[in-house]
Amino acid sequence: MANNNTNAIGKTKRSTDNMIDDAIAQQDSWLARRRSFTRRFLRRRNNVNETAPVAEKPAPTKSERTREKNRSVLREYWFPILCAFIVLLVTIWVVFMHPCAPDRVVILGANAKPVPVQTVSKGTVKKISEPTDIPTFDIARIQQDGLVVMAGRWQANKSVSVLVNKKIVTTQRTDENGEFVYTTKFKPGNYTVSLLGVESKTKSNDKLFLYISDADYRNSVSLLMTPNGSKVLHSPSVLKDGDLTVSKIDYLDNGRIVVTGEALPRFKVSLSLNDKHLGEARVSDYRSFGLGANVGELKPGNEYNLTVRLHDDSGHTVATVNHNFVMPEPTGDNDTFYTVRRGDCLWIIARDFLGNGMRFTIIAERNNIENPDLIYPQQLLQIPMK
Repeated sequence: MANNNTNAIGKTKRSTDNMIDDAIAQQDSWLARRRSFTRRFLRRRNNVNETAPVAEKPAPTKSERTREKNRSVLREYWFPILCAFIVLLVTIWVVFMHPCAPDRVVILGANAKPVPVQTVSKGTVKKISEPTDIPTFDIARIQQDGLVVMAGRWQANKSVSVLVNKKIVTTQRTDENGEFVYTTKFKPGNYTVSLLGVESKTKSNDKLFLYISDADYRNSVSLLMTPNGSKVLHSPSVLKDGDLTVSKIDYLDNGRIVVTGEALPRFKVSLSLNDKHLGEARVSDYRSFGLGANVGELKPGNEYNLTVRLHDDSGHTVATVNHNFVMPEPTGDNDTFYTVRRGDCLWIIARDFLGNGMRFTIIAERNNIENPDLIYPQQLLQIPMK
């Protein structure tokens, strides 16, 4: 029984060893054939390379060497180049595309349409649209056909009424910066514009004076009138005949010469005799002016040159009227006469004719005027000289 088991186990062991030996022999044979095939392939390849002519590469040209060099630079420095390009794009966007908040400006051409005031750069970026306790004007531009663009500011998100000749014509709402813009069309004439803060009934200290010319919008005027004086916001670029006229020259027995006429409203006129400056006066809102000065005795028969000049806000002369005359013999009439024009008052008339505005009571008494504050256009006044 035991012998049979031993023989069976021994027979099984010899059979397993044979299987392992056969597998190893097959693997060795496969590897030998593979090595033989590889040797034959390499031998044939070497024979072909030895017999085939070797093709020589042409030398690279200068342009090819340059391109290769550029490729090498790009391969080595592509990241710094990319960063520099991104920085350049960001700089261009900040300088030219990014909106900023500088001085407010309205640029108007002949055919321009009024638009809300944009924040545009004029070299220095700063924000001027600070809210104020009192409504104020910033700009006023006059376009063709009398179209006017006005901009101002007050407290943010508040209502501002615009008054033209003391009548409310519109109510505007300020934005978050306290700014507002109003455009309207005016007929030729004179207008005084003021502002009123609706919520607190706050009136503006400054007023806007507009003169819309019937000839050309470029002949119109806008002025900002403040307690400290007036400032021209829109100065005429074109003058027409009649913008400076002298209607009357009076030489009085008291040695004064008085010149009356018409000119652009709110501009200044100056008077000189034989190139000697005598004084200046402001033209009224209704285009009239009167200017008197002491000249002493003018001798009959002598020739004199009287010059009236119109000046803009900068003091430049924009129009001139020259009047040459020969002094006539005195008529013996002690009094002269003056026709009241719109915008006149007795104080100004007395200043021009009598040399002192406080002497208006003399004119009022001679003309039986009970209320010196009440005179009328075209009213003829007698001016006593003695």
